[in-house]
Amino acid sequence: MNKVKFMLSAACALFACAASAQDFSDPKYAVWGDTPEERQENILNSNFLKEACDNRDYNQAAHYLKELMDKCPRASVNTFVRGATIYKNKIARAKGDAELRKVYIDSLLLIYDLRNEYFGNHPKMGSAYILDRKAREVLNYLPEDRAAIREAFRAAIEAGGEKTDPETVVAYFSNLCDDYKNTDEVTPDEVIGEYDRLSPLFAANPAAAEYKSQFDAAFGLSGVASCENLETLFRTRLEAAPDDEALLSQAVALMSRAKCDSDFYFQTAEKYYAVKPSSETALFLAQAFQNKGDYDKANKYLKESLAVEEDPAEQQKLLVRIALVALVSNDVPAAAAAARQARDLNPEDGVPYFVLAQCYGISAGNCGGFAGQATFWAAYDTMAKAVELLPADSEYMAPARTSLSAYRNRFPSSEECFFNELQEGGRYTVTCGTAAGIATTVRFR
Repeated sequence: MNKVKFMLSAACALFACAASAQDFSDPKYAVWGDTPEERQENILNSNFLKEACDNRDYNQAAHYLKELMDKCPRASVNTFVRGATIYKNKIARAKGDAELRKVYIDSLLLIYDLRNEYFGNHPKMGSAYILDRKAREVLNYLPEDRAAIREAFRAAIEAGGEKTDPETVVAYFSNLCDDYKNTDEVTPDEVIGEYDRLSPLFAANPAAAEYKSQFDAAFGLSGVASCENLETLFRTRLEAAPDDEALLSQAVALMSRAKCDSDFYFQTAEKYYAVKPSSETALFLAQAFQNKGDYDKANKYLKESLAVEEDPAEQQKLLVRIALVALVSNDVPAAAAAARQARDLNPEDGVPYFVLAQCYGISAGNCGGFAGQATFWAAYDTMAKAVELLPADSEYMAPARTSLSAYRNRFPSSEECFFNELQEGGRYTVTCGTAAGIATTVRFR
């Protein structure tokens, strides 16, 4: 301690010498006090504060801190930076005294409040930065005060706006979800509302994909986004405002993420499409109704989407979906027609060939006789093309290979070809079903 006092005395002497050459009446020193004498004293105390912090004499540093905050709080942001350092060290040293520790924590948070009051307009470390740091201190030092944590983080996010640190958003929302699960302080409505309010912050920051995943995971694990909760929440709201586009959009997005399949969900989705028709929503509805087994409605929305789509690549994808839905619903002619259009738009996509081959195979089974057997040649050729083009990990690859074997087993025998005056390797034009008119090669079973 004597050494520290000696150093401070030496610093005081040095400062006194330097001060004699300075004119503290200069307006640039105005933030340090009303008179030259006050300014000189406060600048000296600021130097002593730095020295005390550097020497970890936090009791002495606290004395100079109080002097500076009482007399010239606007003078330097470093007063508050060092103030935070002082009280964080005091908190660490007061582990065995809960009451004293609480006093120090309150002092630390007051330091942030005062810094925000006097330096909230700092160009780089203004309110957004200060309140962000304060929120993290509240979480660290007052983990049991859930309301204080939520309040501090909300203030930080409000100050930061769309530039809020994604880590801060995740910290707040994760704690909010924990409070919903573990206390009765947070309602489902509040969690859902905050999820909807904060999600756009990640859209404005593409580099925050990892934090967005954590954000979504917290929401999913909270249990608030159950179909039952969502339906209860949105039913009342939509009854009051049935044409509210933003409300409909939020309801559809959340219920689709929760994989709801109730009548209320489908009614809401269709209502949203009626209020704001779009290709994206039509595709979403088509998939939803396809999953439900309502192929007529799935096909309706796919065709509506196709009607307004201008990008050939997107048109091709829609046609593939239309072909698959028609195939599942056993509308073979429609499936074949859509698949051919999709194939013509992108001859390198294996899925249209897969659908066409299935259509030819179904037609072959329906035709009967030699004409039906011969149709399996076209089905085999088309499925072979699908296998050639499909990616190895495609969901259609395994059924495509199985179908190849099944089609080959349905080829005509050599005797049947002989009686129909056909020779192996010769050309044959299919006369039956959706493959009618296709030229193929004669092969024996």
